[in-house]
Amino acid sequence: MKRKTIDIITLGCSKNLVDSEHLMRQLEEAGYHVTHDAQHPKGQIAVINTCGFIGDAKEESINMILEFAQAKEEGGLEKLYVMGCLSERYLKELAIEIPQVDKFYGKFNWKELLQDLGKAYHDELHIERTLTTPKHYAYLKISEGCDRKCSYCAIPIITGKHVSRPMEEILDEVRYLVAGGVKEFQVIAQELTYYGVDLYKKQMLPELIERISDIPGVEWIRLHYAYPAHFPEDLFRVMRERPNVCKYMDIALQHISDNMLGKMRRHVTKAETYQLIERFRKEVPGIHLRTTLMVGHPGETEADFEELKEFVRKARFDRMGAFAYSEEEGTYAAATYEDVIPREVKQARLDELMAIQQGISAELSAAKVGKRMKVIIDRLEGDYYVGRTEFDSPEVDPEVLIECGDETLHIGNFYQVEVINSDDFDLFGRII
Repeated sequence: MKRKTIDIITLGCSKNLVDSEHLMRQLEEAGYHVTHDAQHPKGQIAVINTCGFIGDAKEESINMILEFAQAKEEGGLEKLYVMGCLSERYLKELAIEIPQVDKFYGKFNWKELLQDLGKAYHDELHIERTLTTPKHYAYLKISEGCDRKCSYCAIPIITGKHVSRPMEEILDEVRYLVAGGVKEFQVIAQELTYYGVDLYKKQMLPELIERISDIPGVEWIRLHYAYPAHFPEDLFRVMRERPNVCKYMDIALQHISDNMLGKMRRHVTKAETYQLIERFRKEVPGIHLRTTLMVGHPGETEADFEELKEFVRKARFDRMGAFAYSEEEGTYAAATYEDVIPREVKQARLDELMAIQQGISAELSAAKVGKRMKVIIDRLEGDYYVGRTEFDSPEVDPEVLIECGDETLHIGNFYQVEVINSDDFDLFGRII
């Protein structure tokens, strides 16, 4: 155990990761050595940044807290602090249930942690971060919170109303990160398409992305977590015209049945969803669409599920994730509907949906064999360099594997690669 060393453990989404990176920079300025490795903690102090989105994530967060609480009881840790979404939502209950934790903080008051350590928060460093990602890419959070009222979602309960960051502050952060070697930006928010409505009284995502794309050194911009209703149409033009805006859109659709879209309070219809997908592919040729779907929401009939399967077959999403409904206290669904679909039925539907997508992914990957693509190299793993195309986001999407040969490739550099083979998800390539 090293004195003046603090372990930061981040659970959940990339938005949490950004918070951890800001905290790490502040702690380093305060004189601490900070590590970000849950598997090999080394410090006298640990900070766990929790997720509270769905049941599995909450369980993972609680298990991690208990693991570190036990380490503290056994003398392997002096101080244990907990922050983030789970803590925001259940702060009082957690403080009673897990007294080994020295203090719980919510999602937005983590600056108090510095005060409790006897350190000051440095306002002049508010855009600075210690990256935990490879130095060539970073996540860029442009807002907090969400004004949507989807039936199943606890995020607005945890994070509150949508709050956009000022555009100039975001652009300053991009310039700071570019100066540190970042070439690729994953633009994230609870709901991207609402950006600017609170600050500027209109949707400003197209202008923001256009201005980020103007910054020298920004090679790739990728957009995550859009909402289908009231999509800002000028974004089609920006994606089509700007070569450093990746032809990639992550847009959570959740379902296609009008029955389920109504019960989920999505404020979009089946017809509008199909029209939006068609518009994307017409306005931005070559775009790769990623979506997330949900099975087992209360009221989902076999007919609704059959409709969802047909949608996946027709839409042929380039990237798709899915999850089973998990009842979250405080949500409209928990208060209004009975969660009567058995767990095993939800899991069977989930497996069936993902099996359909696996076949589609295999076909789409095979169609890339023989093509030449621009690839960024993320890491060296075993006998392969592992990289990604503009159509692939880190952690969640397929990768490109390039067998090590005579040529040494450099992490964070771009290369032209010919695709020579594929499997269900990943591509295999060679440098050309």
